[in-house]
Amino acid sequence: MQIQFQILRQAPNKPSYAQTYCLEADPSQTILDCLNRIKWEQDGSLAFRKNCRNTICGSCTLKINGRSALACKENVEAELKRAHLSEADMPTITIAPMGNLPVIKDLVVDMQPFWQDLQAITPYISRESPALPEREFLQSPAEREALNQVGNCILCGACYSECNGKLVNPDFVGPHALAKAQRLLEDGRDQATQKRWDDYGEGIKGVWGCTRCYLCNAVCPMEVAPMDQIGKIKQKLLAQKNAQTSRPLRHRKVLIDLVKSGGWVDERKFGLYVVGNYGRDLKGIASILPLGLRMLSSGKFPVFFEASAGTESVRALIEHLQSDTPS
Repeated sequence: MQIQFQILRQAPNKPSYAQTYCLEADPSQTILDCLNRIKWEQDGSLAFRKNCRNTICGSCTLKINGRSALACKENVEAELKRAHLSEADMPTITIAPMGNLPVIKDLVVDMQPFWQDLQAITPYISRESPALPEREFLQSPAEREALNQVGNCILCGACYSECNGKLVNPDFVGPHALAKAQRLLEDGRDQATQKRWDDYGEGIKGVWGCTRCYLCNAVCPMEVAPMDQIGKIKQKLLAQKNAQTSRPLRHRKVLIDLVKSGGWVDERKFGLYVVGNYGRDLKGIASILPLGLRMLSSGKFPVFFEASAGTESVRALIEHLQSDTPS
């Protein structure tokens, strides 16, 4: 079948442009097979990364029709179905480089920021004593099983490429790093757990920088579910820290407490409690005072709060969920 590949190309320090290639392709061929044929048969200057061709190394991550994926894993037929493209006309598959990373040439991106963000979470087991035991640091089958899902990560960067949190906040370490962080927190051989809790929950560079868009879960080729791993870290932080620890923690706790109290958020208290730390942070209060005065003068500040008619049901639901949440 005839397929058009529209590939976004870019030379160093030059604007990007789209170039179209026509290819007679078998529906079972992978996107990587097609790129190889374009390079070998039509344009040897096309640049892209590849290695194992077997969904192991993670080298060939691209944006295929706007979705980050491994070129060696996706085939033509599946991509046409996903994009609702008909074989009757000559369908077009668009190929672009990964997002959130600078382009070096064509489909090759600079992975250095990706590795730097991974390094920021100290992605290796830390032991307090330099002395090595006579035997290995052994794990039980149950302990190892707890690491299986996150251990499947091949660091392909698909989640990083799609991450909205990284797009709006360059300091956010990214879902790949935090999925690895969850693995380390679950690993009983690690002895730096408390420091990790402090680091991973600090400001918005750690778990609180996640926007919960779920795109990382949607594109992960190994079903690591980075968003779920981030959620596990958040739940444990909320369980062990009080509301005065940090603003992100207060935001979560205050939101839940206010909804439990009145069925929905009492906006009069929300900013005062979160930014003003329950009246303790005078600088925080001063920072939101001008906004509050403008809202009051324009009649947009709620003077009274009326609780929801279903407050008891909402409270019961939240308490039920909290009782079922593992600590």
